[in-house]
Amino acid sequence: MDPEELEPRAAFAAPGNLDSWNIEDLEAYIGQLEREIVRVRGVVAHKRAVGDAAEALFRR
Repeated sequence: MDPEELEPRAAFAAPGNLDSWNIEDLEAYIGQLEREIVRVRGVVAHKRAVGDAAEALFRR
């Protein structure tokens, strides 16, 4: 088991008011969010694959 799985989940903290951000900072923030989405989708895909493999193993 990964030690990170034992740690409590941190609540997602979105920034407050984005109206005061300039365009460059907003675009950089979008880039960060897109990279995070890719990372999270990878974790989800891995967990699904592990779950599917375990299910297939125990169906035998």
